Amino acid sequence: MIQRGRVWGVGALLMTMALGVTACSDDKQPGPTTPTPPPVVVNPPRLTAPAADTPETNKQLDTLRPTLTVRNGTSDQAGTRTYEFQISDNAEFTTVGSRAARGYRVVVAKTGVSEGNGTTSFTVDEDLQPTTKLYWRARMIQGSTISEWSAGASFRTKLLGFNRAGELYDPLIHGETVGQVVGDVTFVPGKGVQLNAVTSHIRYLLPSTISSGEFSMDVEGLRANGPGDKAKVFGMQEGQGDFITNDYRVDIQYRGTAGFPPNAIQWRVIYGDADDLDVRYEPETAKRFESVFLLNPSTTYHWKFTWGTAIRLTMIENGVGGNTLYDYGMPATDGAYTPNPHYTYLGAPLGRSGNESASIPGTIYRNVWISTQPRPSSLGSALLQ
Repeated sequence: MIQRGRVWGVGALLMTMALGVTACSDDKQPGPTTPTPPPVVVNPPRLTAPAADTPETNKQLDTLRPTLTVRNGTSDQAGTRTYEFQISDNAEFTTVGSRAARGYRVVVAKTGVSEGNGTTSFTVDEDLQPTTKLYWRARMIQGSTISEWSAGASFRTKLLGFNRAGELYDPLIHGETVGQVVGDVTFVPGKGVQLNAVTSHIRYLLPSTISSGEFSMDVEGLRANGPGDKAKVFGMQEGQGDFITNDYRVDIQYRGTAGFPPNAIQWRVIYGDADDLDVRYEPETAKRFESVFLLNPSTTYHWKFTWGTAIRLTMIENGVGGNTLYDYGMPATDGAYTPNPHYTYLGAPLGRSGNESASIPGTIYRNVWISTQPRPSSLGSALLQ
């Protein structure tokens, strides 16, 4: 083959023909294929929430490790179902602000609890905080589908006190105390311990010195124009010597008719030397005269004393969350509060000042907290109706 002076050989001609055949093959349309079937859609199960069964809501329990039981939820499909349980110290089941006494829990979550026959149960495997109202709920899980929560229920943990290094709690409403009863007292069911004489008091020996912390309680039975001069609501000291001359005296007063003035709240705190005015802390006379209150014996007053590098006394009408009647403090930069051994009192022991400066008859105490840490907000909530 000759083209414009170029000679084509037989091989080149055959190659050209082969390329033409290949090009023609590429132009062919593919044959029909089998269509892909649509995916099978599996509807998720429809679940109903379980319902709280036991314990009965708001029940007072005698344990710190309760068993919680729900009536099972339902599903419209067969399959394995598990449950999740939650416990909280608030009805919203939030953890913000939740804090338990050391060694206890107020927030618990448990997943993967196998469904039982008709009911499903979970037994708490850690001690919950005593004397506390706690809330609980549960929900059912099947595959990736989760039911609504059960309606919230509640229970009250065992009424229990403890006295350990750095922390003491005493409910006092159940006929016993972690302290020592001195003199004539009566345990009033559901109320607390009542001091019946000026010489009556509850004494606590702390396992270790608390050099800074909180001492708080609820007090009922305080009345205006009561007996006494510098009558004591509560106090602290070193050892068992004379309370009035103690080098580590904490003396919280609600003065009686012989007081100056009567019905005044007053306090004195000594940091190491009863004769050294630099380590003696107390409100001045003008503040004492501004602190007269006609207290009602049927009203509960929450008293809180804190000490360390600052000292403050607060007294709240109708318990925590009520109306603050007294709130006064000052820096305590001289000396240190280091009694050893460290004793604390509800009321106070009789000292050299005699009956006029001891306990207040008729006062009822409960829900006592002494610690290096602030009181957990939910501790003692089981005592509230």
